[in-house]
Amino acid sequence: MIFGEFAGRRLAVSRTAYYKHTHHKRASTLTPTLSPARELAFALHDVARLFRTYSNQRAREIRMTRAQWAVLVKLRSGEGVNQRELADRLDLAPITLARLIDKLTASGLVERREDIADRRANRLFLTPKADPVLERLDQLGEDVAGRAMTGLDAHAIREITDGLARMRANLKNQLTSGA
Repeated sequence: MIFGEFAGRRLAVSRTAYYKHTHHKRASTLTPTLSPARELAFALHDVARLFRTYSNQRAREIRMTRAQWAVLVKLRSGEGVNQRELADRLDLAPITLARLIDKLTASGLVERREDIADRRANRLFLTPKADPVLERLDQLGEDVAGRAMTGLDAHAIREITDGLARMRANLKNQLTSGA
């Protein structure tokens, strides 16, 4: 019944209640026996999905998508990247990124420049028109995160961040080790 310790407090979570809440199509006669680790995995999946959905909803306020938002933010941190590298960084298929870049280029937010070293490739750059859009996206991002974390203090957020960093490292290690 105990989910674990969070921000110095023990949290009691009914496994059955969580399971019924997240898996309502299951027959109510089943009583799952999820470990705390599996409960956390399901919760992370749900939170990530809700973050994506809510972020997309908020991005529509400025006639963008969450995917376009991600492209602009990644470009800000690494302008001059080629499309293949950016697709890898965003974990997108190259054709999917190409369509996103087409839309951002048509909006005047991104420009393609020929790669001098490889004429087949393009380097991507933000235009000055992207600056106010990125500023608004930063505000939206802060608001989305703030609303999602309502009720969590700075210590709790730090603990969650540290735990997620550990999980990310563990999973990356598993992927690279071939296990």
